[in-house]
Amino acid sequence: MPNSDRIRQIMSWYASENPGVQTNIYRMLNTGRLAGTGKMVVLPVDQGFEHGPARSFAVNPAAYDPRYHFQLAIDSGCSAYAAPLGFLEAGAAEFAGQIPLILKANNNNSLFGEKNPNSAVTASIDDALRLGCVALGFTVYPGSAHSADMYEEVRELILEAKSVGLAVVVWAYARGEQLDKKAETAVDVISYSAHIAAQLGAHVVKVKPPTDHIGLPAAAAAYEGRPTATLADRIADVVQSTFNGRRIVIFSGGASQGREAVLDDIRGIAQGGGFGSIMGRNAFQRPKDEAISLLNDVMDIYAGA
Repeated sequence: MPNSDRIRQIMSWYASENPGVQTNIYRMLNTGRLAGTGKMVVLPVDQGFEHGPARSFAVNPAAYDPRYHFQLAIDSGCSAYAAPLGFLEAGAAEFAGQIPLILKANNNNSLFGEKNPNSAVTASIDDALRLGCVALGFTVYPGSAHSADMYEEVRELILEAKSVGLAVVVWAYARGEQLDKKAETAVDVISYSAHIAAQLGAHVVKVKPPTDHIGLPAAAAAYEGRPTATLADRIADVVQSTFNGRRIVIFSGGASQGREAVLDDIRGIAQGGGFGSIMGRNAFQRPKDEAISLLNDVMDIYAGA
């Protein structure tokens, strides 16, 4: 596996971690088409749990089969594949060692709407070890009335994960009754959410690409004169907020959109210093050949950044 100067630099940010954790971060950074670049593209497939199978997979029926996603991640050269317990159990043995796995250890669903979301813990550290995973994934909702409980819950899981050598990826999605829809993706709110995830001990932080909007009135003065007009500007703000760029921060692909719109977003993320993408629906909802082509183009943009 490549051990470039950039990889050595990134690994130096995690010097306090044990050799198991460092090895698993290293594996993600040195797998697939982006190996050795310091960038990552992860295929996440938790949408069936979160949104329902028909909403997630009916547009591409092959995607109902969990093995399809393992193969898509491998064939496209992804850095890792992330999914809930059931999907990983359905393919972990068949694809053992072929792609780093991230076990999504908590999940929500769309059957009950709530202004203050929370997620149930749906998998364990033992599950991650049994399935050969490199990392544990966990979602927190900064802004939710349940956020304090989630922070305490994830800290306990992070401590346990690190103790057995697993890396940790934290999805940080700002939602709650005091945040309107525009605020959920506002640049100040996204940067704040990323910072919280890093403070909780995440090795890799996942957030949505931020919009040019200030969601918290108290933050308005701090953003006067700060460049936020372009996506690259806003990505740079998020990266700076994750310990001045000393934590890996990757950005969600969001709802399905056209190929050029996806690639335009990727260019902005790359120009702003983002470490990569975690792209689900914009990949697996396309026919496989088209998905591989798109993911390869995404990786080429990051490789050239």
